[in-house]
Amino acid sequence: MDRVAGDRDRRPGLIEAGSLSDRVDEGLVLGLKFSLGHGRRLLQGLVGCLTPIALAGCQEPLSTVDPAGPAADTIATLWWIMLTGAAAIFLLVMTLLVLALRSGEGPSGSEADIWRERVWIHGLGLGFSLAILAALTVYGLSIGEQLLPRPGPEVVTVRAEGRQWTWSFGYADAPGRATEGLLHIPAGQPVNVEITSADVIHSFWVPRLAGKLDAIPGHVNVLRIEADAPGDYAGVSAEFNGQGYTKHRFTVRAHDSAAWNAFLRGETR
Repeated sequence: MDRVAGDRDRRPGLIEAGSLSDRVDEGLVLGLKFSLGHGRRLLQGLVGCLTPIALAGCQEPLSTVDPAGPAADTIATLWWIMLTGAAAIFLLVMTLLVLALRSGEGPSGSEADIWRERVWIHGLGLGFSLAILAALTVYGLSIGEQLLPRPGPEVVTVRAEGRQWTWSFGYADAPGRATEGLLHIPAGQPVNVEITSADVIHSFWVPRLAGKLDAIPGHVNVLRIEADAPGDYAGVSAEFNGQGYTKHRFTVRAHDSAAWNAFLRGETR
């Protein structure tokens, strides 16, 4: 009897749980309908909210989409192409989702419905996405090959050593010269930066000139950078490695031919 009474006592709870589940389902359906009916307004609001954030990331002096050298320009182009491909896949998937939600009944099983399903799901949903991803992968690998620091007659070699919390720089063309927090390079010439660390892992990054590369203790990584024009370019250590890393910054100063020769002779610091 106690067992029967207990089962009876649980029935109201099951009924309430079922009604709660029904309300949740109804809420999801209403939410989807609202999103479909007001998709344009929601998209406008989302764009309005994200635009200031996006624009903040495009500002100098640490902007990756404001390149000032060939390597950075290649990386920026890769970023825009990747964004375009991702947006195309996203829009296609959202279109398929909207069409699926707006269609009243499921497929009737006719030959036309089966053919239409194969076109949308297999041809567009899978084929289109896989084709875009494959093209982006091949393009990304080719870009990676272009960014490798290959030898050449005009390549200048410098050395960068990171430590908590500063960067020290040396110059193959000026033995004995060393600077701290300021890297001197010639403008319009490829520069190989031999990057290492004296303590922990750091990351050498000058967004407007090239990508970033880790500085690893006991190991030398080589990064190719180049500045199109003379000027100062901000650099940061883009690697969390302890309290204070946010202030681990440096500057790359690109010189014209006369100023670079003067620096090598020790006339400027």
